[in-house]
Amino acid sequence: MTPHRFAVVIAGGGTGGISIAARLATQLPAGSVALIEPSDKHYYQPLWTLVGGGVFRKEITERAEADYIPAGVTWIREAVAAFEPDHKAVVTSGGQRIEYEQLVVALGIELNWAAIEGLPGALGKDGICSNYLYETVDSTWQNLQTIEEGNAIFTFPSTPVKCAGAPQKIMYLADEHLRKRGVRKRVPVTFASAGKAIFGVEHYAKTLRGILAKKEIETLFRHDLIAVRPKSREAVFRNLDDGSEKILRYGMIHVVPPQRAPGVIRSSALADASGWVEVDKFTLQHPRFPDVWSLGDCSSLPTSRTGAAIRKQAPVLVENLLAHRAGQPATARYDGYASCPLVTGYGKLVLAEFDYNGTPVESFPFDQSQERYSMWALKAYVLPELYWNGMLRGRA
Repeated sequence: MTPHRFAVVIAGGGTGGISIAARLATQLPAGSVALIEPSDKHYYQPLWTLVGGGVFRKEITERAEADYIPAGVTWIREAVAAFEPDHKAVVTSGGQRIEYEQLVVALGIELNWAAIEGLPGALGKDGICSNYLYETVDSTWQNLQTIEEGNAIFTFPSTPVKCAGAPQKIMYLADEHLRKRGVRKRVPVTFASAGKAIFGVEHYAKTLRGILAKKEIETLFRHDLIAVRPKSREAVFRNLDDGSEKILRYGMIHVVPPQRAPGVIRSSALADASGWVEVDKFTLQHPRFPDVWSLGDCSSLPTSRTGAAIRKQAPVLVENLLAHRAGQPATARYDGYASCPLVTGYGKLVLAEFDYNGTPVESFPFDQSQERYSMWALKAYVLPELYWNGMLRGRA
Protein backbone atom coordinates (compact mmCIF):
# COMPACT_ATOMS: atom_id res chain seq x y z
CA MET A 1 0.00 0.00 0.00
CA THR A 2 1.12 3.58 -0.63
CA PRO A 3 1.56 5.86 2.44
CA HIS A 4 -1.94 7.27 1.91
CA ARG A 5 -3.78 4.12 0.86
CA PHE A 6 -4.72 1.19 3.07
CA ALA A 7 -6.71 -2.00 2.81
CA VAL A 8 -8.82 -0.96 5.80
CA VAL A 9 -9.13 2.47 7.37
CA ILE A 10 -10.74 2.72 10.81
CA ALA A 11 -12.13 6.12 11.76
CA GLY A 12 -12.06 6.44 15.54
CA GLY A 13 -9.89 4.91 18.24
CA GLY A 14 -12.41 4.37 21.02
CA THR A 15 -13.85 1.04 22.13
CA GLY A 16 -15.15 0.04 18.70
CA GLY A 17 -12.20 1.26 16.66
CA ILE A 18 -9.50 -0.33 18.82
CA SER A 19 -11.46 -3.60 19.08
CA ILE A 20 -11.76 -3.81 15.29
CA ALA A 21 -8.10 -2.83 14.77
CA ALA A 22 -6.92 -5.53 17.18
CA ARG A 23 -8.91 -8.21 15.38
CA LEU A 24 -7.90 -7.12 11.88
CA ALA A 25 -4.23 -6.85 12.87
CA THR A 26 -4.12 -10.64 13.21
CA GLN A 27 -5.88 -11.22 9.88
CA LEU A 28 -4.27 -8.73 7.47
CA PRO A 29 -0.63 -7.94 6.61
CA ALA A 30 1.23 -5.41 8.75
CA GLY A 31 0.84 -1.90 7.39
CA SER A 32 -2.46 -2.58 5.65
CA VAL A 33 -4.69 -1.19 8.42
CA ALA A 34 -4.80 2.48 9.48
CA LEU A 35 -6.48 3.95 12.55
CA ILE A 36 -7.40 7.66 12.55
CA GLU A 37 -7.62 9.03 16.10
CA PRO A 38 -6.33 12.34 17.52
CA SER A 39 -6.58 11.55 21.25
CA ASP A 40 -3.57 10.46 23.26
CA LYS A 41 -5.73 9.18 26.15
CA HIS A 42 -8.20 6.30 26.29
CA TYR A 43 -10.92 6.08 28.94
CA TYR A 44 -12.92 3.23 30.44
CA GLN A 45 -16.10 5.26 30.83
CA PRO A 46 -18.37 2.63 32.46
CA LEU A 47 -16.53 3.21 35.76
CA TRP A 48 -17.40 6.90 35.81
CA THR A 49 -20.65 6.09 37.61
CA LEU A 50 -18.62 4.62 40.48
CA VAL A 51 -16.21 7.57 40.35
CA GLY A 52 -19.17 9.93 40.70
CA GLY A 53 -20.37 7.79 43.60
CA GLY A 54 -17.05 8.02 45.41
CA VAL A 55 -15.97 4.39 44.95
CA PHE A 56 -12.95 4.91 42.66
CA ARG A 57 -10.62 7.73 41.65
CA LYS A 58 -11.10 8.81 38.06
CA GLU A 59 -7.40 8.36 37.29
CA ILE A 60 -7.80 4.57 37.16
CA THR A 61 -10.09 4.95 34.13
CA GLU A 62 -7.44 6.70 32.02
CA ARG A 63 -4.63 5.07 30.05
CA ALA A 64 -2.37 6.01 27.15
CA GLU A 65 -3.93 5.45 23.72
CA ALA A 66 -0.52 4.42 22.37
CA ASP A 67 -0.50 1.35 24.64
CA TYR A 68 -3.54 -0.05 22.79
CA ILE A 69 -2.67 0.62 19.16
CA PRO A 70 -2.11 -2.92 17.82
CA ALA A 71 1.26 -3.83 16.35
CA GLY A 72 1.23 -3.49 12.56
CA VAL A 73 -1.55 -0.86 12.57
CA THR A 74 -0.66 2.63 11.32
CA TRP A 75 -1.84 5.29 13.77
CA ILE A 76 -2.78 8.57 12.08
CA ARG A 77 -2.97 11.02 14.97
CA GLU A 78 -5.45 13.44 13.47
CA ALA A 79 -9.22 13.87 13.45
CA VAL A 80 -11.51 12.98 10.57
CA ALA A 81 -12.49 16.15 8.71
CA ALA A 82 -14.57 14.64 5.90
CA PHE A 83 -15.75 11.37 4.39
CA GLU A 84 -15.70 10.88 0.60
CA PRO A 85 -17.38 7.49 0.17
CA ASP A 86 -17.90 7.99 -3.56
CA HIS A 87 -14.11 8.17 -3.90
CA LYS A 88 -13.34 5.73 -1.06
CA ALA A 89 -11.34 8.34 0.83
CA VAL A 90 -11.19 10.08 4.20
CA VAL A 91 -9.81 13.59 4.67
CA THR A 92 -8.07 14.34 7.97
CA SER A 93 -7.87 17.54 10.00
CA GLY A 94 -4.27 17.89 8.87
CA GLY A 95 -5.25 17.82 5.22
CA GLN A 96 -4.23 14.25 4.45
CA ARG A 97 -6.39 12.33 2.01
CA ILE A 98 -6.44 8.69 3.07
CA GLU A 99 -7.79 6.18 0.55
CA TYR A 100 -9.23 2.82 1.53
CA GLU A 101 -10.55 -0.42 0.17
CA GLN A 102 -12.85 -0.81 3.20
CA LEU A 103 -13.78 1.77 5.82
CA VAL A 104 -14.94 1.18 9.40
CA VAL A 105 -16.59 4.19 11.07
CA ALA A 106 -16.37 4.13 14.87
CA LEU A 107 -16.35 7.80 15.88
CA GLY A 108 -18.56 7.43 18.94
CA ILE A 109 -21.14 9.98 19.98
CA GLU A 110 -21.14 13.77 20.42
CA LEU A 111 -22.23 15.32 23.71
CA ASN A 112 -24.37 18.32 22.84
CA TRP A 113 -24.07 20.39 26.02
CA ALA A 114 -25.02 23.58 24.18
CA ALA A 115 -28.52 22.22 23.53
CA ILE A 116 -29.36 23.02 27.17
CA GLU A 117 -29.66 26.77 27.64
CA GLY A 118 -27.45 28.13 30.39
CA LEU A 119 -25.36 24.98 30.74
CA PRO A 120 -22.15 25.88 28.86
CA GLY A 121 -19.75 27.41 31.37
CA ALA A 122 -21.86 26.31 34.34
CA LEU A 123 -21.06 22.60 34.34
CA GLY A 124 -19.18 21.42 37.40
CA LYS A 125 -20.14 24.47 39.48
CA ASP A 126 -22.99 25.63 41.72
CA GLY A 127 -24.61 22.23 42.11
CA ILE A 128 -24.51 21.31 38.40
CA CYS A 129 -22.60 18.09 37.78
CA SER A 130 -22.28 15.24 35.29
CA ASN A 131 -20.58 11.85 35.10
CA TYR A 132 -20.46 12.14 31.30
CA LEU A 133 -17.14 14.01 31.23
CA TYR A 134 -13.80 13.02 32.74
CA GLU A 135 -13.27 16.68 33.68
CA THR A 136 -16.55 16.97 35.63
CA VAL A 137 -17.11 13.52 37.13
CA ASP A 138 -15.45 14.60 40.40
CA SER A 139 -18.07 17.31 40.83
CA THR A 140 -20.78 14.70 41.29
CA TRP A 141 -19.07 13.22 44.34
CA GLN A 142 -18.30 16.69 45.69
CA ASN A 143 -21.99 17.57 45.54
CA LEU A 144 -23.04 14.34 47.24
CA GLN A 145 -20.63 15.05 50.08
CA THR A 146 -21.71 18.65 50.63
CA ILE A 147 -25.39 19.07 49.78
CA GLU A 148 -27.47 19.76 52.91
CA GLU A 149 -30.90 20.55 51.49
CA GLY A 150 -32.80 21.09 48.25
CA ASN A 151 -33.84 18.78 45.44
CA ALA A 152 -31.33 16.35 43.95
CA ILE A 153 -32.43 16.01 40.33
CA PHE A 154 -31.14 13.41 37.87
CA THR A 155 -31.98 13.93 34.19
CA PHE A 156 -32.30 11.84 31.04
CA PRO A 157 -32.58 13.60 27.63
CA SER A 158 -34.88 12.92 24.70
CA THR A 159 -32.02 11.72 22.46
CA PRO A 160 -30.20 8.38 22.34
CA VAL A 161 -27.38 8.33 24.91
CA LYS A 162 -24.38 6.14 25.57
CA CYS A 163 -25.07 3.79 28.46
CA ALA A 164 -28.76 4.51 28.88
CA GLY A 165 -28.68 3.11 32.42
CA ALA A 166 -26.04 5.56 33.65
CA PRO A 167 -28.48 8.43 34.36
CA GLN A 168 -30.29 6.35 36.99
CA LYS A 169 -27.33 4.39 38.39
CA ILE A 170 -25.77 7.46 39.99
CA MET A 171 -29.17 8.39 41.43
CA TYR A 172 -29.38 5.15 43.41
CA LEU A 173 -25.87 5.66 44.77
CA ALA A 174 -26.78 9.26 45.63
CA ASP A 175 -29.87 8.19 47.55
CA GLU A 176 -27.85 5.72 49.60
CA HIS A 177 -25.03 8.16 50.34
CA LEU A 178 -27.45 10.91 51.35
CA ARG A 179 -29.11 8.51 53.78
CA LYS A 180 -25.72 7.58 55.20
CA ARG A 181 -24.99 11.29 55.75
CA GLY A 182 -28.38 11.75 57.42
CA VAL A 183 -29.60 14.46 55.03
CA ARG A 184 -31.90 12.45 52.75
CA LYS A 185 -35.10 13.80 54.37
CA ARG A 186 -33.99 17.32 53.48
CA VAL A 187 -32.89 16.31 49.97
CA PRO A 188 -35.77 14.94 47.87
CA VAL A 189 -34.53 12.87 44.92
CA THR A 190 -36.19 13.18 41.50
CA PHE A 191 -35.60 11.30 38.24
CA ALA A 192 -36.68 13.71 35.50
CA SER A 193 -36.59 11.73 32.27
CA ALA A 194 -37.70 12.36 28.71
CA GLY A 195 -38.44 8.65 28.48
CA LYS A 196 -41.76 6.96 29.09
CA ALA A 197 -40.60 4.48 31.73
CA ILE A 198 -37.70 3.64 34.02
CA PHE A 199 -36.40 0.94 31.63
CA GLY A 200 -37.42 -0.46 28.27
CA VAL A 201 -37.34 -4.17 29.15
CA GLU A 202 -40.12 -5.18 31.54
CA HIS A 203 -38.17 -8.09 33.06
CA TYR A 204 -35.84 -5.52 34.64
CA ALA A 205 -38.21 -2.55 34.84
CA LYS A 206 -40.40 -4.28 37.42
CA THR A 207 -37.43 -4.61 39.76
CA LEU A 208 -36.42 -0.99 39.22
CA ARG A 209 -39.95 0.24 39.97
CA GLY A 210 -39.77 -1.55 43.29
CA ILE A 211 -36.41 0.05 44.06
CA LEU A 212 -37.76 3.51 43.21
CA ALA A 213 -40.68 2.97 45.57
CA LYS A 214 -38.47 1.64 48.38
CA LYS A 215 -36.07 4.56 48.04
CA GLU A 216 -38.94 7.08 47.76
CA ILE A 217 -37.59 8.54 44.54
CA GLU A 218 -40.02 10.72 42.59
CA THR A 219 -40.23 10.09 38.86
CA LEU A 220 -41.11 12.71 36.28
CA PHE A 221 -41.36 10.99 32.90
CA ARG A 222 -41.71 12.66 29.47
CA HIS A 223 -39.90 15.75 30.79
CA ASP A 224 -36.86 16.96 28.87
CA LEU A 225 -34.34 19.36 30.43
CA ILE A 226 -34.08 22.43 28.18
CA ALA A 227 -32.44 25.06 30.42
CA VAL A 228 -30.65 25.66 33.71
CA ARG A 229 -30.53 28.91 35.62
CA PRO A 230 -27.45 28.68 37.84
CA LYS A 231 -28.02 31.92 39.76
CA SER A 232 -31.48 30.90 40.97
CA ARG A 233 -30.72 27.15 40.87
CA GLU A 234 -33.68 26.41 38.65
CA ALA A 235 -34.05 23.72 35.98
CA VAL A 236 -36.54 24.12 33.16
CA PHE A 237 -38.17 21.03 31.66
CA ARG A 238 -40.42 20.69 28.62
CA ASN A 239 -43.32 18.27 28.81
CA LEU A 240 -42.97 16.21 25.63
CA ASP A 241 -46.68 15.39 25.56
CA ASP A 242 -48.24 18.85 25.75
CA GLY A 243 -45.29 21.22 25.26
CA SER A 244 -45.74 22.94 28.61
CA GLU A 245 -42.77 23.92 30.76
CA LYS A 246 -42.07 22.97 34.36
CA ILE A 247 -39.52 24.70 36.60
CA LEU A 248 -37.86 22.79 39.44
CA ARG A 249 -35.48 24.26 41.99
CA TYR A 250 -32.45 22.15 42.83
CA GLY A 251 -29.74 21.79 45.43
CA MET A 252 -27.83 19.69 42.93
CA ILE A 253 -28.61 18.47 39.43
CA HIS A 254 -26.86 15.66 37.57
CA VAL A 255 -27.17 16.48 33.87
CA VAL A 256 -27.04 13.93 31.07
CA PRO A 257 -26.52 15.96 27.88
CA PRO A 258 -28.46 15.44 24.66
CA GLN A 259 -26.33 13.34 22.31
CA ARG A 260 -26.00 12.90 18.56
CA ALA A 261 -23.72 11.56 15.87
CA PRO A 262 -20.54 13.61 15.31
CA GLY A 263 -20.94 16.50 12.87
CA VAL A 264 -18.55 14.99 10.33
CA ILE A 265 -20.95 12.05 10.03
CA ARG A 266 -24.15 14.11 10.03
CA SER A 267 -22.89 16.20 7.11
CA SER A 268 -21.72 13.18 5.07
CA ALA A 269 -23.32 10.87 2.56
CA LEU A 270 -22.92 8.04 5.09
CA ALA A 271 -25.67 9.39 7.33
CA ASP A 272 -29.26 8.22 7.54
CA ALA A 273 -32.14 10.65 8.04
CA SER A 274 -31.30 10.96 11.75
CA GLY A 275 -27.59 11.59 11.21
CA TRP A 276 -26.20 8.19 12.24
CA VAL A 277 -24.02 6.02 9.98
CA GLU A 278 -26.56 3.94 8.11
CA VAL A 279 -25.92 0.20 8.43
CA ASP A 280 -27.80 -3.06 8.10
CA LYS A 281 -28.75 -3.94 11.68
CA PHE A 282 -27.67 -7.57 11.28
CA THR A 283 -24.51 -7.37 9.11
CA LEU A 284 -23.26 -3.85 10.09
CA GLN A 285 -22.63 -3.09 6.40
CA HIS A 286 -23.67 0.20 4.80
CA PRO A 287 -26.59 -0.40 2.39
CA ARG A 288 -25.47 2.24 -0.15
CA PHE A 289 -21.70 2.00 0.20
CA PRO A 290 -20.89 -1.71 0.56
CA ASP A 291 -17.24 -1.05 1.42
CA VAL A 292 -18.28 0.94 4.49
CA TRP A 293 -19.04 -0.58 7.89
CA SER A 294 -19.90 0.87 11.27
CA LEU A 295 -20.51 -0.15 14.87
CA GLY A 296 -21.07 1.35 18.28
CA ASP A 297 -22.45 4.69 19.29
CA CYS A 298 -22.24 6.48 15.92
CA SER A 299 -24.06 3.74 14.00
CA SER A 300 -27.77 3.46 13.24
CA LEU A 301 -27.99 0.10 15.04
CA PRO A 302 -31.30 0.19 16.96
CA THR A 303 -29.95 -1.05 20.27
CA SER A 304 -28.47 0.41 23.44
CA ARG A 305 -25.16 2.20 23.00
CA THR A 306 -22.95 0.24 25.38
CA GLY A 307 -19.49 -1.27 25.40
CA ALA A 308 -21.07 -4.68 25.87
CA ALA A 309 -22.98 -4.21 22.61
CA ILE A 310 -19.73 -3.33 20.82
CA ARG A 311 -18.15 -6.49 22.23
CA LYS A 312 -20.74 -8.52 20.30
CA GLN A 313 -20.74 -6.27 17.23
CA ALA A 314 -16.98 -6.30 16.63
CA PRO A 315 -16.51 -10.00 15.73
CA VAL A 316 -19.58 -9.88 13.45
CA LEU A 317 -18.26 -6.82 11.63
CA VAL A 318 -14.77 -8.28 11.18
CA GLU A 319 -16.07 -11.62 9.92
CA ASN A 320 -18.34 -9.93 7.41
CA LEU A 321 -15.72 -7.41 6.30
CA LEU A 322 -13.17 -10.16 5.64
CA ALA A 323 -15.79 -12.21 3.79
CA HIS A 324 -16.59 -9.17 1.65
CA ARG A 325 -12.90 -8.70 0.86
CA ALA A 326 -12.77 -12.34 -0.24
CA GLY A 327 -15.80 -11.91 -2.49
CA GLN A 328 -18.04 -13.91 -0.18
CA PRO A 329 -21.46 -12.92 1.24
CA ALA A 330 -21.72 -11.37 4.70
CA THR A 331 -23.32 -14.18 6.68
CA ALA A 332 -22.44 -13.32 10.30
CA ARG A 333 -25.35 -11.83 12.22
CA TYR A 334 -25.61 -9.44 15.17
CA ASP A 335 -28.82 -10.02 17.14
CA GLY A 336 -28.92 -6.66 18.92
CA TYR A 337 -27.38 -7.92 22.14
CA ALA A 338 -26.75 -5.21 24.71
CA SER A 339 -25.95 -5.31 28.38
CA CYS A 340 -26.61 -2.71 31.04
CA PRO A 341 -25.15 -3.34 34.51
CA LEU A 342 -27.67 -1.34 36.56
CA VAL A 343 -26.03 -0.25 39.80
CA THR A 344 -28.86 0.03 42.33
CA GLY A 345 -26.77 0.87 45.42
CA TYR A 346 -23.36 0.27 46.93
CA GLY A 347 -22.63 -3.42 46.46
CA LYS A 348 -25.87 -4.03 44.54
CA LEU A 349 -26.46 -4.46 40.83
CA VAL A 350 -29.08 -5.74 38.38
CA LEU A 351 -27.43 -7.10 35.22
CA ALA A 352 -29.75 -6.44 32.29
CA GLU A 353 -28.96 -8.32 29.07
CA PHE A 354 -31.31 -8.32 26.09
CA ASP A 355 -31.55 -8.42 22.28
CA TYR A 356 -33.29 -6.43 19.55
CA ASN A 357 -36.66 -7.79 20.61
CA GLY A 358 -36.20 -6.81 24.25
CA THR A 359 -35.93 -10.49 25.12
CA PRO A 360 -33.61 -11.18 28.07
CA VAL A 361 -30.50 -13.13 27.00
CA GLU A 362 -28.84 -13.68 30.34
CA SER A 363 -25.34 -15.05 30.80
CA PHE A 364 -25.71 -16.56 34.26
CA PRO A 365 -27.89 -19.43 35.59
CA PHE A 366 -29.97 -17.24 37.90
CA ASP A 367 -32.51 -14.43 37.66
CA GLN A 368 -30.40 -11.39 36.78
CA SER A 369 -33.31 -9.03 37.42
CA GLN A 370 -32.58 -9.33 41.14
CA GLU A 371 -30.01 -7.19 42.96
CA ARG A 372 -26.77 -9.07 43.65
CA TYR A 373 -23.36 -8.30 45.11
CA SER A 374 -21.74 -10.75 42.69
CA MET A 375 -22.89 -8.64 39.74
CA TRP A 376 -21.57 -5.50 41.45
CA ALA A 377 -18.19 -7.19 41.78
CA LEU A 378 -18.38 -8.17 38.10
CA LYS A 379 -18.87 -4.54 37.08
CA ALA A 380 -16.36 -3.02 39.48
CA TYR A 381 -13.49 -5.49 39.15
CA VAL A 382 -13.96 -8.06 36.37
CA LEU A 383 -15.32 -6.04 33.44
CA PRO A 384 -12.57 -3.40 33.52
CA GLU A 385 -9.93 -6.14 33.21
CA LEU A 386 -11.93 -7.78 30.43
CA TYR A 387 -12.02 -4.43 28.65
CA TRP A 388 -8.34 -3.50 28.89
CA ASN A 389 -6.89 -6.98 28.43
CA GLY A 390 -9.60 -8.67 26.37
CA MET A 391 -11.72 -6.41 24.16
CA LEU A 392 -8.99 -3.93 23.29
CA ARG A 393 -6.61 -6.79 22.50
CA GLY A 394 -9.09 -8.51 20.20
CA ARG A 395 -9.44 -11.47 22.56
CA ALA A 396 -12.93 -10.99 23.96
